[in-house]
Order: sequence, then structure tokens, then C-alpha cells
Amino acid sequence: MPRVGVVLMNLGGPERIQDVGPFLYNLFSDPEIIRLPIPALQRPMAWLISASRSNKSQKAYRSIGGGSPLRRITEQQARELQSQLRQKGIEATSYVAMRYWHPFTESAVADMKADGIEQVVVLPLYPHFSLSTSGSSFRELQRLRQSDPEFKKLPLRCIRSWFDHPGYILSMAELIAEEINSCDLPDQAHVFFSAHGVPKSYVEEAGDPYQKQIEGGTALIMSKLEKLQGFSNPYTLAYQSRVGPEEWLQPYTDEVLEKLGSAKTRDLIVVPISFVSEHIETLQEIDIEYRELAIRSGVVNFRRVRALGTYPTFIEGLADLVQLSLEGPEINLDEAARLPSKVKLYPQEKWQWGWNISSEAWNGRIAMIGFLGFLLELAVGHGPLHTIGLL
Repeated sequence: MPRVGVVLMNLGGPERIQDVGPFLYNLFSDPEIIRLPIPALQRPMAWLISASRSNKSQKAYRSIGGGSPLRRITEQQARELQSQLRQKGIEATSYVAMRYWHPFTESAVADMKADGIEQVVVLPLYPHFSLSTSGSSFRELQRLRQSDPEFKKLPLRCIRSWFDHPGYILSMAELIAEEINSCDLPDQAHVFFSAHGVPKSYVEEAGDPYQKQIEGGTALIMSKLEKLQGFSNPYTLAYQSRVGPEEWLQPYTDEVLEKLGSAKTRDLIVVPISFVSEHIETLQEIDIEYRELAIRSGVVNFRRVRALGTYPTFIEGLADLVQLSLEGPEINLDEAARLPSKVKLYPQEKWQWGWNISSEAWNGRIAMIGFLGFLLELAVGHGPLHTIGLL
């Protein structure tokens, strides 16, 4: 058996308060997050946005203990997966490759080369494919592969998405059932799926399959849950974490929570459908912000399903995915990283601003003009911002 390196790709997160600013800078430097007509402006814009958002983000991270647990949990998942694969007779070593914070993808590649890995399987810890998550991570790995002759020689297989894999579906259904069965009236509990949102233009203009996969996965989970429980529960799907003025996938989580509260929903089972680990969106946004909103709106019992983490059924499912990838037809990195034909990174044909793929919104153009004016004032050393004391 060849020595197999399994690369677990994830977003990454700041582990300390002082990491928040640099993490945000790395995030907004990605043209899949903010796309500009002039590539040279990407880093200055990333600096400006990260500086303006840093204080608010630091406050959020302080509310969950001062940093993200994502790295610790992902490394635990990597160890458990490695153990499971070796029990199956696969000589595997797992590596963590974060997109925007340590350990970066470069570190995983360097470690694999040092360890003498002979074959690579790339497994994104995003069940559902999106341009800005799995797509961006695949393209970063593709960039490293193209610039590294030694890495380029390694046989490499990719798992593009796995929202419909039986292990994932079963593990989600089992964890939801745990919360439902803690209710006084289990069959009346309302299951509320909250997925991380993306701009509507990702789906409608760029052909991102994310929404279709989220909806399909949710239906599969509810079907499996009904088989486990012997009864069906009402359920709703909504999208959280929207940023900026652009329209995102709807319905929005906060608006749906208010409606469910007004309807006097007694037991609300909140499911973080697009997250496999606890991090800022589950621990702060759902557990603090949305919980307060739901209770204030009239929900009696707010119960949140824990993220998958190292849940045994889930880890077994990941191991099965790796084994199937090794035994089945090859999906190479170019295929996994491909963008829909409508999407073009650089150069842009239009002014584009925000968390969107192709926006012609006037607020985007105004923001760009304002930013260029800001840079100009920094260069000349005087102007309206200096006059009112902001520079």
C-alpha cells in the first residue's frame, strides 16, 4: 500500500485576540471574498476592511473565550480519521490545511513532502461545495502545486463535496434525534436548519451549487431522521451570517427566528447544517445572538444541536469517503478547482464590491471611489479627513 496523505481543508480561525486583525486581512485578501477591478488594490482594501472590522470581531471572539477552537477541533478530527483509516489497512497520515490562518496549506504540503507521502487525497471539511469555501481552498492548493515540481509529481485525488454521503446524513440525524428526544413533546419539536449564507448572485449569476446542495442535504437528513424516530417533525431552512448591502440567500435566520417566536414555538431544535466544527458562527452567532433573539421573540426552549466534531459516526463517514476516493474514479485537482464558466477572477469587466460575484450596485462604486480618495489623501498628506482629525 502506498503512503497516503489525507489533506483536511478548512477555513481557519484566530486563536488569540491579537490574531483577529491578521486573520481578517488574509480573509479579505482573497478575491473570492472581495473582487476588485484592479488586482493591485486587493491588499490595500483588505487592510482597510480588516482594520475597520477588527474591534467588533475581537469583541465576538472574547465572548467565546478569546479565540476560535477550530484548529484544535480540526486537528482532533485529523487524528481520529488517521486512526480509523489505519484500522482499515490504509497507511494514511492526516494533515490540516487552513485557508486563512495557521496551519496554512503551505505547511501541509511541506510536511507531506518531508514525510515521503506517495499519494494524496484532498478532503474539504465543507460538506457542500461553494466557490468561496471548497473552491477557494482547491484553487490555493492548485497554485501551490503548479509552483512546486516535487509536489506536482505526487498522485492526487480530490473529494469535491459529500453532503449526500450516508455517514454524514446518519450522523446529523442521530445528533438531531438526541435533542428532539430531550423535549417533552418530541414529535412537535421544530427542527431549524441554519446554514452559512452566500450572496444570491453566487447562485444565480455564477452557478454556485451551494444552495441546491444545502436544500438536498437537508431533505436527506429529515428523511433519515423520520426513519430513526418513527415520526416526522416540522422543519425550516434559513441562512445566517450575511454581510454588507448585497442580497444573500433567503430566508434569513434572524427573520425566521422572529416569526417562529411570534408563532409561540415551544421547542426549537437549531441545527448548524453547514458547520462540522464549533467556531464563531456556532458559539457566538447562534448560541448567543440568535438564542437571545429567539427567546425574546417568544421561543420557549432553544436547543442547539452540537457540531459533528469527532462524533464516531461522522469520522467513520470521512474514512469511507477517503477509501472510496482511493478505490473509485479519480477526480483531479483541476476538476475539483474548476470555476463555472461565468466566473472570472481577473481582470474584471465591471466594478465589483462586496461579498458578491458580479454586482453593479451603486454603493459598490461609491465605496470604491471613497477608498481611492482615502489612498490619495494618505499619499498627499492633507484633505478632508485630516481636517476633521480622522487622519
